[in-house]
Amino acid sequence: MSARWSGQWGRPLERRPAAPVQVLVPTCDRTAELATTLSGLAAQTEADFDVLISDQGSEPAWNAPAVRAMVGVLRAQGREVRLERHLPRRGLAEQREFLLSMASAPEVLYLDDDVWLEPGMLMRLHRALESSGAGFVGAAVQGLSYLDDRRPHETVMFELWDERPVPEAVRPGSAGFERFRLHNAANLVHLASDLDIPEGGWRLYKVAWVGGCVLFDRERLVSVGGFSFWPLLPPAHAGEDAVAQARVMAAYGGAGLIPSGAVHLEAPTTVPDRETEARDLVPLDPAEPVGGLPRR
Repeated sequence: MSARWSGQWGRPLERRPAAPVQVLVPTCDRTAELATTLSGLAAQTEADFDVLISDQGSEPAWNAPAVRAMVGVLRAQGREVRLERHLPRRGLAEQREFLLSMASAPEVLYLDDDVWLEPGMLMRLHRALESSGAGFVGAAVQGLSYLDDRRPHETVMFELWDERPVPEAVRPGSAGFERFRLHNAANLVHLASDLDIPEGGWRLYKVAWVGGCVLFDRERLVSVGGFSFWPLLPPAHAGEDAVAQARVMAAYGGAGLIPSGAVHLEAPTTVPDRETEARDLVPLDPAEPVGGLPRR
């Protein structure tokens, strides 16, 4: 699983088979952050992936020079970068379902437009998903401005998977639900520093959900409905990713990856109205199908 680009600009690019991973990036009015996100993807030189960007901003993000340049770098590496304008805005769940409806790779990485990945991160996620047999593996995004803010009371729920992840039904009120605190601030950085993990290695741990950077087995995500529950939600909502992950985890298992090389840019949210939690309106049982966008 390696990129096709040798760094020699202007050389005709070889045609290659479809990549095993598609990176799905929903974006809206974040040109600087999106350029940073794409620069992180361009540094994943060991991984074979394509990129699909769905933009709902006031004008296309790729009109900005920095974004246009990073799209050019990715294409020069031999990657397919598909740019889609998707309007009107109907909420993040619908935006994620739109991306999924166009995906065809065996694995899809949902990557928020304000996350930078350190080199090698995508390859580690890919290898972890393949070896674990889980439905998803996520790299929790870390706020590095909190490096001096240790919160041991929020990390008491940390538990490694000793074996392969198994299906879990994590619901509000259950003990496992409290794991969401593991991903606050820079908690995962502090946890990783206490583990004896060799450079380039990883461990998997138990999660409630993972925000910002999650690699799914696409067929398994589709089998539990993906984000097709979006018509049940108002456009202003939050937590749609947690619902999809809960459904996948209940059917196939899921895990977080430590250490995480996903850095949150800590930009202001583009979804300020977060009063509606998706899990309050959407059934978390994957056996309860819901309708949504037709698949292409």
